[in-house]
Formats: sequence, C-alpha cells, structure tokens
Amino acid sequence: MPRIEREFLIRAPIEVCFDLARSIDIHMDSTAQTRERAVGGRTSGLIELGESVTWEAVHFGIRQRLTARITEMERPFRFVDEMVSGAFHSFYHVHEFYEVEEGTRMVDIFEYRSPYGWLGVLADRLFLTAYMDRFLTQRNLHIKRVAEAKE
Repeated sequence: MPRIEREFLIRAPIEVCFDLARSIDIHMDSTAQTRERAVGGRTSGLIELGESVTWEAVHFGIRQRLTARITEMERPFRFVDEMVSGAFHSFYHVHEFYEVEEGTRMVDIFEYRSPYGWLGVLADRLFLTAYMDRFLTQRNLHIKRVAEAKE
C-alpha cells in the first residue's frame, strides 16, 4: 500500500490552516488543473465530521467521480477522510496540524490501494504514486499561500 507523507510549515494560526484544509472551496481552487468540482454531498464551505463530498475531476484524460467521508475530526489538530467510492480500491487521508513557534506544521499522510491487483501495483510504481504526490503537494502549497496571505 503506497504511503505519501509531506510536511509544510505555514506561518499562520493553526485554526486558519485547519479550516482551509477542510474547505471545499479552497480544494476546488487548488485543483483547477484537473477541473475538480464538488457535485454531491457537501459542495461548499467547511466539511464536518460525518459529512461526505463527491468530487468530479479529469485525471489522465478520464472524467472520474470519487466520494470521500470525514471519519475522524479533532478540531483544530486532526481530521481524516476516507474514500467511500471511486477509482481507488481504498484510501485513508490524514491531515494533522501542530502549533509551532513559526505558526503551524501541517502534516499530510495519504495511504491508498489501487484497484486491479498486480496491474494496480505496477501503475503505482510507474506513475500513480508520483502523480498523487504532485497533486497533494500542489494542493497543500495552495493552502499555505492562502493561509500566509491572510496574515
């Protein structure tokens, strides 16, 4: 099971970073390259514990839908979203926030399983893990820019 883990130092309060990370609107802004948009469940504002969102986006030239639900939340330190349905076999996405002297340390941990058995494992090694790493990094850098612009 591939695991992508990234840390970002954000010069902004923890509450700001936490709310930006769970903002549907910020997510759509940060994923404009894939034309990602919320089409079901919570479609704007801040997603809460127990809520789900269905995303529609174009990845690898294919329009896809994915539904994720917030399964854990401890404001403003941590929340988890898990795939309910979509292109992956499964995913578990942890967002953690730590108050530090400079502002907030945001930790993003994404674990997933690809479908299609050994073909999925091959896709992970050849391109999918790198693609997901770039996708998540771009999203988190957008959160950092917006949070730091607020300060």
